[in-house]
Amino acid sequence: MRIGIIGAGNIGGTLARRFAELGHEVRVANSRAPETVPEHATGTGAQAVWAADAAADADVVVVSIPQKNTPDLAAGIVAARKPGAPVIETNNYYPQQRDGLIQAIEDGTPESVWVAERLDAEPVYKIFNGIYWKHLLERGVPAGTPGRIALPIAGAEGPAKETVFALVDELGFDPVDGGSLAESWRQQPGTPVYGKDYDVEKTTLALAEATPERTAEWRA
Repeated sequence: MRIGIIGAGNIGGTLARRFAELGHEVRVANSRAPETVPEHATGTGAQAVWAADAAADADVVVVSIPQKNTPDLAAGIVAARKPGAPVIETNNYYPQQRDGLIQAIEDGTPESVWVAERLDAEPVYKIFNGIYWKHLLERGVPAGTPGRIALPIAGAEGPAKETVFALVDELGFDPVDGGSLAESWRQQPGTPVYGKDYDVEKTTLALAEATPERTAEWRA
């Protein structure tokens, strides 16, 4: 598949590296010129490009940038992907630690719904937001391996979600349906599943136990 990645930090760069290792055609961009994309993102064959070109004719687009920077993205930045291609959104709202106040999120809008609105795109899927990047890089294992880490995926049902499920499995993790994008609060910071390397059973239970109220650490 052709995969475009906007954001070359720990998660975006790791996904660029892993997807290229798996044989996908990967284009990766940061907020600056292609020559500034770090080697950790391009070392296995991903091509560094301008952000405006990352999504061109892509089967999948990943947006992995700080929450507060989402409104700064160019209008229509993911519009050049193939029709119906999924947009994966990996980030989290860190009001005290990085992002400052985003009032809509404080008022209850799920983080990834807010991102989807800024991107003016659908379908958008929340995934990879709760796994430590080194575990994403190093702990993928074949299907059926005992203790395989499970990753929740929130977003609309349909072929695009099936594509995202398949990519997660290919990376070496068990995909778990986290419901619609409106239910993506179940995997936001402060929820039982966030930051945990749970298997399918524990991940499913943690999603069910989540509540939409933001905890004090994750409020502005």
